[in-house]
Amino acid sequence: MNAFSNTAAVAPNIPYATDERVLISPAAEPHKTGTRRRLALGRTIPFGALIGPALLLVIWSIGSIASLIDPRTLPAPWSVVGTAIDLIAEGKLPDHLMSSAWRATQGLVFGVLIGTILALISGLSRLGEAIIDGPVQIKRAIPTLALIPLLMLWFGIGEGMKVTAIALAVLIPIYIQTHSSLRSIDSRYVELAQTLRMGYGEFIRDVILPGALPGFFLGLRFAVTYAWLSLVVVEQVNATSGIGYMIDLARNYGQTDIIIVGLVVYALLGLASDGIVRFFQERSLSWRRTLAD
Repeated sequence: MNAFSNTAAVAPNIPYATDERVLISPAAEPHKTGTRRRLALGRTIPFGALIGPALLLVIWSIGSIASLIDPRTLPAPWSVVGTAIDLIAEGKLPDHLMSSAWRATQGLVFGVLIGTILALISGLSRLGEAIIDGPVQIKRAIPTLALIPLLMLWFGIGEGMKVTAIALAVLIPIYIQTHSSLRSIDSRYVELAQTLRMGYGEFIRDVILPGALPGFFLGLRFAVTYAWLSLVVVEQVNATSGIGYMIDLARNYGQTDIIIVGLVVYALLGLASDGIVRFFQERSLSWRRTLAD
């Protein structure tokens, strides 16, 4: 047995200097899990979305009890609840609510459909962008409410004008966000699709649509909000039903409690519709890992 063999027998477990995994001690390795936990937002607060509204309600109640708020300016919460119960018992609030929900739904569906189609045509074609993007940007710069007098001349003062005004307000955020997402898709995915010899239909289905979904859902959340905002205005133009009509009628008679009921209904409708959109957004984009996860 030579000297080299003796040396190997005495120290068989000496690591090579090039093996960094052995030279670095476990204490010196970065704690990836701990770093993520420290930099992330933390655990989700149960019913966290209700904390802000609950605080507002508490402040409102304390101000009413302490007579810091004039009931003629802002009735107490229990007075508003009593008025809401009376309106429900009389059947007025459910009827107005159904009329408003139907108008908003029609405008939202038409606006989302048109905005999505325009965004796909403009986002996937240079010619489509040249034709479509300019007029949409012009409409974006013009408030929808400023178009109501012109819409009244074109469509009259009936339901057609109201639904059209809501649809015009809705299609802008849908178009902007979806178009932006389409143009922001990484070009490496396009190269990968070409390498895999994907057809145009497969490319749209497997690359374009999943890549545009985050922007589409963000635009949809804005669109839902714009639908309710537009509804408030159009229902005060020659309407005979709807929450906006109820609020306008109460304004004429100085019924502040009914106005507050209408505003609360609008707020609940907006929060509920936004929650529905967020629910489908989380399910559709469950494959993404974000800071909130």
